[in-house]
Order: sequence, then structure tokens, then C-alpha cells
Amino acid sequence: MVHHPDAADGPWWRDAVIYQVYPRSFADGNGDGIGDLPGITARLDHLAALGVDAVWLSPFYRSPQADAGYDVADYRDVDPLFGTLADFDALLDRAHDLGLRVVVDLVPNHTSDEHAWFAEALRTPPGSPERARYLFRDGRGADGSLPPNNWDSIFGGPAWTRLTPERHGVDDGQWYLHLFDSKQPDLDWTNPEVRAEFEDVLRFWLDRGVDGFRVDVAHGMVKADGLPDWDGHVSMIEGSDDGDAADAVSGSGNQGPMFDQDGVHEIYRAWRRVLDEYDGDRMLVAEAWVEPLSRLARYVRPDEMHQAFNFAFLATGWDAPALRRVIAASYAVNDSVGAPTTWVLSNHDVVRHHSRLGLPDPTSRPNGIGAADQQPDEELGLRRGRAATLLLLGLPGSAYLYQGEELGLPEHTALDDALRQDPAYVRTGGAELGRDGCRVPLPWAAHEPGFGYSASGDTWLPQPASWAAYAADAQDGVPGSTLELYRAALRLRRAEGLGTGGAAWEPAYDGQDHVIAVRNGDVLVVANLGPAPVPLPDGAEVLLASGLPGDAPVGPELPADTTVWLRAR
Repeated sequence: MVHHPDAADGPWWRDAVIYQVYPRSFADGNGDGIGDLPGITARLDHLAALGVDAVWLSPFYRSPQADAGYDVADYRDVDPLFGTLADFDALLDRAHDLGLRVVVDLVPNHTSDEHAWFAEALRTPPGSPERARYLFRDGRGADGSLPPNNWDSIFGGPAWTRLTPERHGVDDGQWYLHLFDSKQPDLDWTNPEVRAEFEDVLRFWLDRGVDGFRVDVAHGMVKADGLPDWDGHVSMIEGSDDGDAADAVSGSGNQGPMFDQDGVHEIYRAWRRVLDEYDGDRMLVAEAWVEPLSRLARYVRPDEMHQAFNFAFLATGWDAPALRRVIAASYAVNDSVGAPTTWVLSNHDVVRHHSRLGLPDPTSRPNGIGAADQQPDEELGLRRGRAATLLLLGLPGSAYLYQGEELGLPEHTALDDALRQDPAYVRTGGAELGRDGCRVPLPWAAHEPGFGYSASGDTWLPQPASWAAYAADAQDGVPGSTLELYRAALRLRRAEGLGTGGAAWEPAYDGQDHVIAVRNGDVLVVANLGPAPVPLPDGAEVLLASGLPGDAPVGPELPADTTVWLRAR
């Protein structure tokens, strides 16, 4: 593997560290137990001190919250749950004053069923222009009582819902497609009105000064002609290491007739033209569950999106040979189109990596962990999670962090099932626990009610009592704490230019199955994923090590489950 350095003065997004804020769980400014925009604004100093470059906000738009805001009823307004447009403007101004860019979520595959467009569709007959904005179809069978095709929802159950007088006030019996919850009807992106609407939405937020967009389900929107039956299954996040770099370049994928259709690229070329009208290097990042990586790279060609999340890296787990393959393949395919590679370990849709890596199988990726499930080893998960983070931040490209990971937060694995709100839990009858465990409100102050998340002490999901030890104020200034490790890593990453650096395997570790060693400029990043210590180069200067507080300093050998940054010779 060889990845050549990027220009140090290139666009900000090529090497940015971007921090995801999940608004309802970050900080509550009004005491109602649900996080909001003023709460985020009040805590932006924390992110500036952490050393990130940008903040990505998950949806805060007007929404009935059937899927925690990913069911949008109005793309140009803030839901009262989170504040007002004035609150958003204040957040944006404060972030920019602190040198932080702001990326907002865009949800173009579907709307809420409470969006004005869907209400208009229900008031008009089959075949109307209003219904043509969505995917309404007649049912199959003599009486139309069977769904138009056999597709399943990502959240479980069928992907079609039939209109009924009881629920919709409509008796014509048509069906509408929803690849997610039944309250999230899919839009028909063959309709020019849909395309024009979203270009206008982009401009609305660009005019307010946002620096970019994270595009939800970016591989969706376009469906195969005729909506053919398909017997496959698609999960929330998939990853593939492509076997090797050559396979990554030439491989082909099959996501089914509802995903990764060629027509999505025409949409993103049009969006790129919109962003290019604005100054400030505005950016688009794709949430695209696409494999192999060669298919994902098509989304970041020079005239399309700027970045795409590297879910193959996230999904690989604690496996050195597989991680080496995915790192090499990621650089091969992204370098071929001139795009930066992104690195990510956690987000609002997956079990937190500080818990995932503490499972008996650290390459597994369960959809939630409950009290009755096998529990992670908390200390081992934290040790491996810190090591994985130091590996990620040592690689050239852009990195994404999920709120709370800088505190080492584990998953809430003992959440009462009666409190779960994820529609995936409801629609699968509990077969999938869902994502609530990674969305629990953050602990800011160890000895305050609600750990300082809310002045009232209220939290929309309960926090584990053990989280007092993870609170931000319990780690601030404490040598070796996870918070201080992240701060130190981000300072060094910037000082050493690691985000724009080059990458090459360190030949001294060839043939060592449990070691990943990458030279990035003057820094050698060595990760030991094995059970035994491995020797380090003689006389190497240790810049930063991932070990837990109380560990002995790294000496001639690198301990198991540890990553170190060395001054390369």
C-alpha cells in the first residue's frame, strides 16, 4: 500500500476531523430532558477544546419524531423540540466564531407522512401530480390486497402500507412504499418536482451559512424500473474489505433494486453544481451502505460528492489482516478518483465501538446489546477502543467521531426494553434491539443530576449509574484519561500533518499477523491487535500511546491491544 500526501493547503474537508452531534442526546438547554440547539451551543467550547474541525448535526428539522427526526415534515424549519431557526443561527454563529464548521443532515430518500406533500397526496386521487411525488402503486391480486412487490423494510416487516379509511382517510386501496418505517414514505426521484425541491432545500441552508451536508441513505432514492421483486436482505450498515486492493478496484456489488442504482449519480452531480456556486469549500458526505469499496468510490468522483463514510472499516472489527486489507483497498479506490478516504468507528446507528470491541468476538456487530445478552468486557473494550481510535487518527484522510466516544462511553447494555424507542425494535417485535443503547444522553458532570446533561436532571433515556466515571468533568485534566488522549491525539495529528500525510506499510512488521504498522510522514503508527507484546524499533521516540491510565510507559515492546505513535527514523 502506498498513499501519497495531499497538499497541506487543500480544501478543509480532505483531512477534517468531524464530530457527530445527536441533538436529542448531547445537551439539554431548557430542562425538558431532550437535548436541543441552545444546549449544543452552550457546549461548543468542549468541541473546540477537543480539537475537532467541524460539527455534524443529526436532524433537528420539524418532525413527528417517529424515527428520531429522520422522518422530516418540514426541511426548512427547526422542530420546537430542539428550538427555533434563530437558535440554529446562533449555534452556527458561535461555531464559526470558535473556528468550527457546521454540517447538517439531509434526508432525501423519504419524508414524514406528516409532510405537507404527503397530506396533499392523500387528498387527491390515484394518478394525481401530488401522488406522483411518492411511490404509490396499486396492489397485486384480484382485489389489490397484496403488496405491489415483495420488498421488506429495513426496520422489519413489509416495505408497503395500504391506504385505509381508518388510518389515512382514503378508501382507494393504493399502497405506498417505505423502505424504513411506515411513517417514512419514499419519494419518487424520477419526478422533476422532487429534484427541484431538494436543490432549493440545499440553497436554503447554504444561504444561512452551513458548511456542508451529510446525506442520509445516499445510495437510495432511485429504484430499478418496474420495482421488481427481490429476495435479498439489506441491513442498516454493511462493510466489505474487498479481499484485496485489486478486487476493490474491479469488484461489483448487488444491493438489490432499491439501492445503489446508477441514477443516483446524476442527482449528486446536480447537487455538486449547486454547492460549487458557493464559496467556502462546502461539502457533501454520503451515508451509503455500498459494497464493494469500488462501488462506494463512484459516489466521490470529482464531480459528485466530496466524501463517503467508510463503513467497511467500521464493520471490520478487531482483526489485523482484515483491517490491513480494508485500509489498502480504501486508499486504492479513493486515490483512483482523487477523493479522500474517511475513517469512522461509531455513530448513532451502531453499538459504540468501546463496547463492540470488548465482546468475545471483537469482529461481531450486533444490532444492539441488551441485559440478557452476553456482555462486553468493559475494560478490554475501552483498551481496544482507545487503540482503534489512535490507529484511525493516525491515518491520512478525514475522520468522524461520534459524541461521547471522546469520553470512552460504552453502550448502555442494561436499558429496560420497555423504554426503547427505535422503530426497528418495535417493527421486529424485539428481535432487533435497535440503536437506543448508543443514543443515551451524555454525562457532563459526575455529581450533578442527570450528570449535567439537563438542569432538571431529566433525560429522555436513563443513564447508567456507572457513567459518573466517564463524565467530562471527571476526565478533564486527568493524565491518561480518554478525554485527554483524544485531545492529545488531535493536537498531534494537526501538528504533524497526519491528515494530509502519506501512508505506506512499515516493512519491519511484514509477516506479523497481529500488527498494523503504517508510516505517515515522520510518524510511525503501530497497532498491536494480538495477545502478546511485540518489539518496537530500537531507540524510537514515543509520541503517544493508547494504553489505559496506570499502564506502564511503553518501552522496547508494545503491549497487546495497544497503538503507539512513534517518531519515525
